[in-house]
Order: sequence, then structure tokens, then C-alpha cells
Amino acid sequence: MENAQRELTFVLDPAGGVPFYRQIILQVEMAIADGRLRPGTQLPTVRGLAVQLQINPNTVARAYSELEIRGIVTTQQGTGTFISDQEIDLPKAERDRILMRLVQSFLATASGYGFSIREVIDFLTRVQEEQSHGEDARP
Repeated sequence: MENAQRELTFVLDPAGGVPFYRQIILQVEMAIADGRLRPGTQLPTVRGLAVQLQINPNTVARAYSELEIRGIVTTQQGTGTFISDQEIDLPKAERDRILMRLVQSFLATASGYGFSIREVIDFLTRVQEEQSHGEDARP
């Protein structure tokens, strides 16, 4: 699977209307479902992820706590937080809903800068082609 070759990079959308802790949870769930995170993989520390994302550590702790309550991760005191062996299968409708929210937000921003959907599609196609050839995709 193509996604399994990428590692998880957490990204938060402050304008998306979804609380940061929920965004972290969704990103972990999606990464497990598509194979980017496998059982036994260690997540970043609460403090480390909070610094990386420039958010309050309590927000990360809340996400990790909810993930642990659901059995998605296990926390070993003094060692870290690890992906459990629980499988996650996000239905296509759920994946589509998440992607739709991301695309709508992105297109609204692009439109605000004067880009048409056709320009965005053409650019994304070019980036994909350049990446598949190992070229630098930056303009």
C-alpha cells in the first residue's frame, strides 16, 4: 500500500473547527488503518509532540488518554506510548468525510488567493508526477 511507505507527520488545522486533540486522534487512527503505524510503534512523547505542534501538552495528553481508553495505544510508565495490536478499519464513508473536510478547507484558502480549482488540480497533478520521478516538487 502506498501510504504504508510514509511515516506519520502530525499536522493541525487551526481553522478546521475540529479540536486539536480530536485531530491527533483521527490522524493516529488513519495511520493505523492505512498501515503507517503498526503495533508496537512508539508515538512521540506528550511533551515532544506538544513542542512540535506548538500546543499545550495537556491537549496531547488528552488525545493519548482517549486513545488508551479505546485500546488503540498502551502507555508504559517511564517508557512511552505504543500502538496496540487493535485493528482499525475506517469505513470509506468516514475516510471520504475527513478528506472532504480537508479539501473544502484547502480549496477555500486557495480560492481566497485567486486560484481556480483547475489550477489547483493541474498543480497537484504536476507535483504528483514530479514526486513519482523523484524530482523536487517545489515550484
